[in-house]
Amino acid sequence: MAKIDRIYTDGACSGNPGPGGWGTVVYFADGGIQELGGGDRGRTTNNRMEMQATIAGLEYYQASGQKEGVVLYTDSQYVINGITKWISGWKKKGWKSSTGKAVLNQDLWEALDALNSRKVQWQYVRGHSGDEGNERCDQIAVSYSHGAPIALRQYEASANLKPEAKPETKPEVSAEANIEVKADVKPIVKKESPAVEIKTVKPKSEFDMQVLTEAMERLRFADEAAKGNYLLTTEELAIVVQIPAKTIVAKKEDWVWRSWVISRVRDENDQTLWQLERTDDF
Repeated sequence: MAKIDRIYTDGACSGNPGPGGWGTVVYFADGGIQELGGGDRGRTTNNRMEMQATIAGLEYYQASGQKEGVVLYTDSQYVINGITKWISGWKKKGWKSSTGKAVLNQDLWEALDALNSRKVQWQYVRGHSGDEGNERCDQIAVSYSHGAPIALRQYEASANLKPEAKPETKPEVSAEANIEVKADVKPIVKKESPAVEIKTVKPKSEFDMQVLTEAMERLRFADEAAKGNYLLTTEELAIVVQIPAKTIVAKKEDWVWRSWVISRVRDENDQTLWQLERTDDF
């Protein structure tokens, strides 16, 4: 088997919690591709499916016996931050978060931790941005979440051999074509582009300090909300993080903002309530 060059992973969930699916695509240095996929028809979450995809990819990598490193691409900041930043703190605290609550998905974090090593380079890729590997993983994951998995490509070394190059054939040239024809050719005169005046805008220190002061107030508020376990409405959260409310509502999984993980807690009185939790002291 050829060298594994990179691995892409993604997860999907219908309902969150709800039926879920995961997809993994392994790319080889010789151009070969191996696709993996699976699902859970119970009440799983998007985060668990993201983790299942990375576990499957690293299990495949480990089973290959490859000694060279590999790059693993995921669009989940939850996975990236968890495995590279938070997990050491979780283990020291007996799998407790900074607020003393049990860490979610401990079983999968332990499995992922056992597969992780210095040979794995974790790389974030923005989801649905046109990246071929990420888009394919999403297709696989969504298909499994809907209970209608698509066909997965299997790696075959023989299928990746490049076809034998055919000798280049030159078209026949008639006698008439060899006759040199002279014509008056006028030189192309390039017109110079008009000079563009570049204006330099000087920063307004007073305005900058005002923006910085307002930002610090929002950060202090977020910290107090996290320490007090206060729940925020979508509108309140939008003011703190400076993100449109409709963008926040569309988020179906835990997400990271600055030094906090933000989680959807529940819907109450036609409002969605959110909780902030510090990440830097995990």
